[in-house]
Amino acid sequence: MKLVTAIIKPFKLDDVREALGAIGVQGMTVTEVKGFGRQKGHTELYRGAEYVVDFLAKAKLEIAVADDALAAVIDAIRNAAGSGKIGDGKIFVTDLESVIRIRTGETGGDAL
Repeated sequence: MKLVTAIIKPFKLDDVREALGAIGVQGMTVTEVKGFGRQKGHTELYRGAEYVVDFLAKAKLEIAVADDALAAVIDAIRNAAGSGKIGDGKIFVTDLESVIRIRTGETGGDAL
C-alpha cells in the first residue's frame, strides 16, 4: 500500500476529485494549506499599498491506495491538475505500513 500526497492549486480540486472518482478511488483527505516553491510568492496591491504574499494557497490531498492502483492514481492527478505552468504542484508517494478501519477492525488492503 502507498500513501499519495499531492499539493495542487485549489481551483483544480474538483477536476482531480472527478478524475480519481472515475478510476474508482473511494476516499481522500483534503486540507487547505499554504506554501511556496519556485514561485516564491508574488506582490499584490491593496488600497494603494504594495505587499508581498509569501505563501500561496494550495490544496493538499492524501490518498491511501493499493500498490496496483498507484500508477493510475498518479496519472489521474497529473492529467487533472496539470497546466504545464509553474505552480502546478507536487505528488509525493510514501510506503504505507498498515491501515486499520476503526469501525470493523479490518486491516491492510481490506481497510482501504
